[in-house]
Amino acid sequence: MPADAEQIRNLIIIGSGPAGYTAAVYAARAQLDPLVFEGSQFGGALMTTTEVENFPGFRDGIMGPDLMEQMRAQAERFGAELRPEDVESVDLAGPVKFVEANGTRYAAKAVVLAMGAAARYLNVPGEQELLGRGVSACATCDGFFFRDQDIAVLGGGDSAMEEATFLTRFAKSVTIIHRREEFRASKIMLERAKANEKIRWQLNTEVLEVLGETSVTGLKIRDTITGDESELAVSGFFVAIGHDPRSALVKGQIDVDDAGYVLVNGQSTYTNLDGVFASGDLVDHEYRQAITAAGSGCAAAIDAERWLAEHGEAHAEIASEFVGGGYASTS
Repeated sequence: MPADAEQIRNLIIIGSGPAGYTAAVYAARAQLDPLVFEGSQFGGALMTTTEVENFPGFRDGIMGPDLMEQMRAQAERFGAELRPEDVESVDLAGPVKFVEANGTRYAAKAVVLAMGAAARYLNVPGEQELLGRGVSACATCDGFFFRDQDIAVLGGGDSAMEEATFLTRFAKSVTIIHRREEFRASKIMLERAKANEKIRWQLNTEVLEVLGETSVTGLKIRDTITGDESELAVSGFFVAIGHDPRSALVKGQIDVDDAGYVLVNGQSTYTNLDGVFASGDLVDHEYRQAITAAGSGCAAAIDAERWLAEHGEAHAEIASEFVGGGYASTS
């Protein structure tokens, strides 16, 4: 299929969360004329988040969708071309990169990957309906909203122990729900949780349904040994059973780790392929915050611009925005 490009573009960005839009802002200000594939639903995971209080610059907090609307508008204001289309396939190995979306193939000299990661959910009744209204997959993001309340954490690994322990800073009580008695969590994380007086344990238990009309009021649970069903009264339900990076699109071309996260070179965003950069939660399995994703998107745009300049593919010199005085420089 021929490339639909009046020209081969400098940069294509795949993804529209904080990483993708921040990369777009920096790249557009560097006059790289980036093309951003937002997907059929722009904004990433923050579109299902209610109030965001830990993103700098908003004293009174901001709703997740409103934050993403502002990022989107800012990228568009500086000249990024935004397409609400899902990328179907990529060919990244050659000097010209090809991206196919909605049956059309686009060409670029460099590509920034910012597809993010998806939290795993149970897919039980009420869970998706109450997402952002008591159901969450991020204790750091949402724990503050459950001060002096009874909440539950689902999971048996290190993430579940860490999130439960963190949530005890705010909650009246935290019940860890796990479907068996044995834990995947490391000994130190498990012992730390067991030593916390606010943490309760509901073992050999599975969640059947999240209860509530406009917000979470409880969980319908079942004992995996006896089969008995009961209800657990909580106002918050944190799912901590892992995340899946959205790397299927590039597997076989870009190096990924055993969990599917894209591997980058040291502290940079360079991947194993020249001219391909990765950012945000597609790379980060440690922090997974909007602010760290945005910083990573910034780095990817800088890395891409520098790479293009070094290869004679963009401006002869690195744009002033990246070397001081242009855009939120620290120098």
